[in-house]
Formats: sequence, C-alpha cells, structure tokens
Amino acid sequence: MHGEYKTPGGKLVVVDLEVVDGKISHPSISGDFFLEPPEALAEIDRALDQLPAGASEDAIAEQIREALEPGVEMIGFSPEAIARAVRRALS
Repeated sequence: MHGEYKTPGGKLVVVDLEVVDGKISHPSISGDFFLEPPEALAEIDRALDQLPAGASEDAIAEQIREALEPGVEMIGFSPEAIARAVRRALS
C-alpha cells in the first residue's frame, strides 16, 4: 500500500506499508524532508510497525512522537504529516 501527503510547506511525505492480520507491517517512510539525525527514520518505521490498521491519525502521530528521542529535528514535516500519509495508504 502506498500513501503520500504534501505538507503546507511543500515537502512530500511518502509511506509504503503492508497490512498483515489487521496490523501495519513493513512500513517505510521517505520523502523530500530533512531529519536530524537521519537514523531517526528507522525509529519512525519501528513506531509504525504492528500498529492497528484502524488507528486514527492522532494515535499514529502520538506513537511517532513517543518513539523519537529528545532532540530529533523534523524539518519540513511532522508526526501529523506522517500520520496523514499512513491513513491515505490504508484507505
């Protein structure tokens, strides 16, 4: 499944994922945004893995916020932008 969301600032957030037994599986986030440190992208992917496919945008965004270490900078996108792309992939 594939979903995209263009943020109000113009950055693109892309998500590819599968659904297995009603849960998100093998999520992969990409796009033309910036993330410091870049390794935090793996944390975002792990935060999404095994979330219920019916999770709301708010629940998805909260899961991402909780997974990120203090000091991670999301430049040009946000947990809410990722959540919107995930919901688009799932619908």
